[in-house]
Amino acid sequence: MEAFNEDEQSLMGLNSLDYLKIIAQETRTTRKLMSELVRFHREAEAEVPEYMRRFANYMHDLHDISYMYSETGQEPPIWLKEEMLRCDDRMRQLLKREHAEGIFGKIRAEMATDKDNRWDHTRALTFQQPRHPGAKDENSG
Repeated sequence: MEAFNEDEQSLMGLNSLDYLKIIAQETRTTRKLMSELVRFHREAEAEVPEYMRRFANYMHDLHDISYMYSETGQEPPIWLKEEMLRCDDRMRQLLKREHAEGIFGKIRAEMATDKDNRWDHTRALTFQQPRHPGAKDENSG
């Protein structure tokens, strides 16, 4: 004879209507939890869009991999450095877009109304200056 666990034993002897009630309760619980999850996700995206968060995580992962090489006394491979350079430009492009027409510009405008700010959030971000020595100067010709 097969041994039943506690949950299976509690379900034995129930009729179809009882099973439907259990399924309905579990469906309500699942729907409630999924609604909460979606709400939390939307609240988080009100500050940082998901694609920006994921891209920043990817960029951070590349940085960590680079340090993994450096910690063992090795030079990071050229392909890793080139991908980090590509990400540097892409991050600038994404930030520029988000500050011009996305949520970051709206948040910055909202932040600028706080009289107790330590930093000036009214000025636009500048993307014209080269970030690294030897980088292509966008202002020259």
